[in-house]
Amino acid sequence: MDLGGFSMFDLFRTEVQQHCAALADGLVALERHASDPKMVEPLMRAAHSIKGAARIINLDGAVQLAHAMEECLVRIQRGAEVPVPSRIDDLLKGSDLLLSLADRASEADARNWLEHQAPVIAARAASLNQPARATTLAPTGAVEAPLIPAPPQGVSLTPAQVIAASPSPSRVDPTGGGPSASTSSASPPPTGGVLVAAASLERLLQLSGESLIEARRLQSIRRTLARAKIAQRTLGDALDSLEVSGRRVGDAKQAVALSRSALDDALSQVEDHLRRGEELASALHHEAVASRMRPFGDACGGLPRSVRDLARTLGKDVRLVISGEQVPVDREILRQLEAPLGHLVRNAIDHGIENPRDRMAAGKTAQATLSVEARHHAGSLLVEVREDGRGIDRDNLRARIISKGLATVELAAAMDDAELFDFLFLPGFSTATQVTDISGRGVGLDVVQSMAHAVGGSVEVRSSGRGTTFSLRLPVTLSVVRAALVSIAGETYALALARLERIDRIARTEVKTIEGRPAAIIHGDIVGLVHARELLELKGTPGDDQGEDLAIVSMQGGGRTVGLIVDSFLGEEDLVIRRLDSRLGDVPHVDAASIRENGDLLLILDADDLVQSTLQLLEQGQLRGESGRIVSGARKQRRILVVEDSLTVREVERHMLLRAGYLVDTAVDGVDGWNALQKLKYDLIVSDVDMPRMTGIELVRRVRGDRRFESIPVVIVSYKDREEDRRAGMEAGASAYLTKGSFQDHSFLQTIADLVG
Repeated sequence: MDLGGFSMFDLFRTEVQQHCAALADGLVALERHASDPKMVEPLMRAAHSIKGAARIINLDGAVQLAHAMEECLVRIQRGAEVPVPSRIDDLLKGSDLLLSLADRASEADARNWLEHQAPVIAARAASLNQPARATTLAPTGAVEAPLIPAPPQGVSLTPAQVIAASPSPSRVDPTGGGPSASTSSASPPPTGGVLVAAASLERLLQLSGESLIEARRLQSIRRTLARAKIAQRTLGDALDSLEVSGRRVGDAKQAVALSRSALDDALSQVEDHLRRGEELASALHHEAVASRMRPFGDACGGLPRSVRDLARTLGKDVRLVISGEQVPVDREILRQLEAPLGHLVRNAIDHGIENPRDRMAAGKTAQATLSVEARHHAGSLLVEVREDGRGIDRDNLRARIISKGLATVELAAAMDDAELFDFLFLPGFSTATQVTDISGRGVGLDVVQSMAHAVGGSVEVRSSGRGTTFSLRLPVTLSVVRAALVSIAGETYALALARLERIDRIARTEVKTIEGRPAAIIHGDIVGLVHARELLELKGTPGDDQGEDLAIVSMQGGGRTVGLIVDSFLGEEDLVIRRLDSRLGDVPHVDAASIRENGDLLLILDADDLVQSTLQLLEQGQLRGESGRIVSGARKQRRILVVEDSLTVREVERHMLLRAGYLVDTAVDGVDGWNALQKLKYDLIVSDVDMPRMTGIELVRRVRGDRRFESIPVVIVSYKDREEDRRAGMEAGASAYLTKGSFQDHSFLQTIADLVG
C-alpha cells in the first residue's frame, strides 16, 4: 500500500522513531523519579503504539518485544515492580532493538533483520518478563554500551522520513532536580502535521523565493509608468504655453487629458496589484521558510540517554539541563547539528566534568550540571554547551601542543587563550593521555568546527578555570541570509553579516607596516589587511582607493582578525540564497548566488575561504599589489639577519624584530650566517658571540673584510657582559655591543632603530 509516495513501512518507521525517542527520554527520567507513577503512562502508550503499528504490517517479532515492554511498564505503574537501573537497562535495550528495526531501508530488509535477530529479541522479551535484578546506582563501568546510539527526536524530511506530526515529548532532567529549564512552562498543544517530501519542500521554497523576486520587479514597471506620467504632464504644460489657437491644438490637448486620466487609472491599478502581489509573495515565502523550521529540541532527543549512559560508565553524576527547545531552527542546520552536539556533550562529560569525589574536594556539589541552550541572538542561532567542571588545563594543553611539534616552547608560552584553544579543533589533536572508546582520537571537536564553518557559522571556547563553554554561532536559516553589500572593482558582492566581525571606515594614514605586513589597529585589535581586488584577482577601476578613507570588512579565523579592503559599502539586504550549479564545481571564494529585486545576479562570497586566503597572503610577509600600495607613510622595510645558536634566544629576537616591523631571517651559527649573506641583501646583522664553527667576532671580521658587506651595521648580543668580549667585538668592527638583558629594557630595539631606522 502506498500513500502519496509514503509506504506503510515508511509510516511505521517514522512512528517507531518518534516513540522510541520518547521512551529513551522517559525511561531516563523515570530512573531518577521512580516514585512518580504518572511518568509511566506515556511510556506505556508509546510501547502500545509501537505494538499496534508493528501488528498492522505483520512484524511479529516487534509485536512480541513491544508487548513485553508494555507489560513490564504496567507492572511498574501498579507498584508490582520497581524501576531499578537494571530494569531501565532492559527497557532501553528493547527500545534500541525496535529502533534498529526502524532503521532498515525497506520492509523486506526489516523482515530479514527480524529473522536473524529472532533469538536476541526473544531473549530480551524473556528478560523483561522476569523479575528485575537488584543493582546499585551508577557503579563505574557497570553499564553495557547501548546496542545503537539513541536517535534525534525529529527526523529529516526525506521521502522515507517525514515531518513529525506530533509535538516532542517533554524533556525531563534525567539526573535529578526536576524538569529541565526548557520544560518549566507548558508545552504548546499539538498542531497536527502533514507528510511532505524534502524535494517538494525545497522546490516550494525555491518557487516562493522566485515569486517574491518577480513581485518586487514590478516596482521597476511602476517607476517606468511614473516617469511616463511626468513626461505626459510636461507635454501638456508645453501645449498650454503655446500661443496659438486652432482645432489641432485643442484636439491635442483633449487627447493629452484623456491619456493622462487613463495613465492615472493604470498606474493606480498597477500600484494596487503590486502591493497585493508583494504581500502575497512575501507571505508565501515566509510560510515556505517557516515550513523548513523545526524546534531545537528535535536535535536533543538522544542527549538524556547519552548523558545517562556515559555518566554511569565513567562513574560521574551529571544533571542535564536543556533550554530553548522551542527555538526554531532550519531543518538542514538541525540535521547537521546533531552529531556535533553529541560530540560536545561527550567531551564535556569525559574531559570537563570531574568525578563526585574530586568535585567535593574542590568545594563543589557532587552532581555536575551540564547545560545545552539555544537562543536567537543578533540575527543568528546561538547554541551553547556549558559545564561546571575543572575547566581547560592550559599547561597540559601547551604540553600537548609542544609534544606534537605544533609549536616551540617559547611560542606556546606566548600564546593567549584564543590561540591555545584553536589547537583543540585540529584534526587528530586530543588532550587525552590514552585512546578509549569514548575519546582520545581527536576527531570530536574537529567535527564541530567543520560543521559550523560548512553552514557559515563559527565556534568559540571560553574556560574560566571553573567550567568550560562551547558556543556555536550559526545562521537561523539556510534559505535567506542577511548580507552586507560591498563594491569591489566596480562590481557588487555580498557577505553574510553573521560571519563579519565589524564594518569600519579608517583613515588611509592609519595603515602601517606591523610585523612586516600591512595592518591597522582597529578598536584595539591589530588587523592584517589585504585588498579584496588582490584576493579575488580583479582589476581596479580608475579612481578606486584614491580617497582619504578606506572601507574595511573585518573577519575572524585562526584566532586572528583580518581585514578585507573593499571599494565601498552599499548597505544591507535580505537575500534569497540560490546554490551554485554543481556543474560549476568549487568556485574559489564564492559560496552562493542570489537575484536582486532589479533582476541582477549577485554573488555571495565565502567568508571562510576569504579568511584562509587572507591569512596565507599575510603570512608571506611581503607587501605586494593592491595591498602593498595602501600603506601610507610607512618606513621602508629593513631586512635583518639574526645569527644565534640558541633556539630560544633566536626565536625571542626574531619575534621582537618581527613585531617591530622588520623582515627577519635567521642563521644557527657564523658559517650559516656568512652563507646567508651571499644570497640576500641585509640592512643589519644581529649576532651572538660564542657559537660553533664560527664565532660572532670572527663573523664581524669577515664582514668588515669584504667590500660587499663592510657597510652593514653589526650588533653583537652576548649573555656575558665581559669587557674583553666587548673590546674584541668593537675592535673587530661591531656597530654596537649589547647583553641579553637589553631585551627587557628596550635598548635592543632602540639600538636597531638608531642604526637602520
